[in-house]
Amino acid sequence: MNRKLISIVTLAALGMGLVAAAPHADLIAAQKARIAELKKSPNAKPRLAFVSNGVADFWTIAKAGALAAGKEFGCDVTVQFPGGGLSDQKRMLEDLVTRGIDGVSVSAIDPTNQLEILSLVAEKSLLITNDSDAPKAPRLCYIGMDNYDAGVMCGKLAREGCPSGEVAIFIGRLEQDNAKRRRQGFIDGLLGRAPDATRYDEPAKVITEAGYTIVGTWTDSFDRAKAKANIEDVMIKHPNLALMTGLFEYNSTLAVEVLKQTGKVGVVKLAAFDEGADVITGIKEGFVLGTVVQDPYGYGFESIKVLSALNKGDMSMIPANGVISISAKVIRKDNAENFWLDLKAKIKAGKEAPAKP
Repeated sequence: MNRKLISIVTLAALGMGLVAAAPHADLIAAQKARIAELKKSPNAKPRLAFVSNGVADFWTIAKAGALAAGKEFGCDVTVQFPGGGLSDQKRMLEDLVTRGIDGVSVSAIDPTNQLEILSLVAEKSLLITNDSDAPKAPRLCYIGMDNYDAGVMCGKLAREGCPSGEVAIFIGRLEQDNAKRRRQGFIDGLLGRAPDATRYDEPAKVITEAGYTIVGTWTDSFDRAKAKANIEDVMIKHPNLALMTGLFEYNSTLAVEVLKQTGKVGVVKLAAFDEGADVITGIKEGFVLGTVVQDPYGYGFESIKVLSALNKGDMSMIPANGVISISAKVIRKDNAENFWLDLKAKIKAGKEAPAKP
């Protein structure tokens, strides 16, 4: 291929990139224009939606936060949990758009392959993300923790409690932005590497480094039966396993269950993620090293607070970088009881509160 042809191909590729990028920029600008108009004529009682990426107590807590914010800020709030994965979330978002929803906060299941539906939401409504970001989508902001940093916290927790040995990683799916970043952060924190959120270790690769052997990463697509079977199979195939981590809430909860059923409590250590009841009990009893928790209540509350402000024409809550950070924290034996009492109250509130369909 000669230089002239290469130049033509390069220019064409750049042109295609600009064309692809234009709708994203246009949709961001269009949303901001609508918000400017709302400043002149605010939406007195906006209809807002909070959409999770699955079904779990984590999202029940987020629901409580979203509904509490709706009550405080005078919004009509719908909370939806897609139990059927990507297609179910897509259907829910399409339905919300059809109903003329005024704002949506969504935890994207597969941001790469959801650009079309997320763009539709942004075109017809106001779009923000929570928990799992979609940075290439036309969202106005992301609300949540930095999942890479949280993964590093979990890795360091594991490193403190298990100085060497074989390690297994369990997680729901790796298509999500939060899952990729969390897993990589865990690996880097465990191995004591210099932080680098752009690093990516292939899931199928066995990593032997710094006294550890990470034997693999197992996914389950939110299928709890498969998730449990993954843990059982790995423990059989790797009888010298020293440590495991479950990077989604139910992964860690099921790990506790399998450890008890196999008599491996105290033999195989667990560095957990999120706030499963059995995990917190395991921390209090001393056989779980600890867990890194998010603030799902805050995700729900802040999502509705931001969308409410936007519907009144107020953009002041949106930071220049488009990220509203809600930091993670580590729960160990010394703070587990107080955390659990607060958590139970929030779960109860979420379960008892009705959510509009």
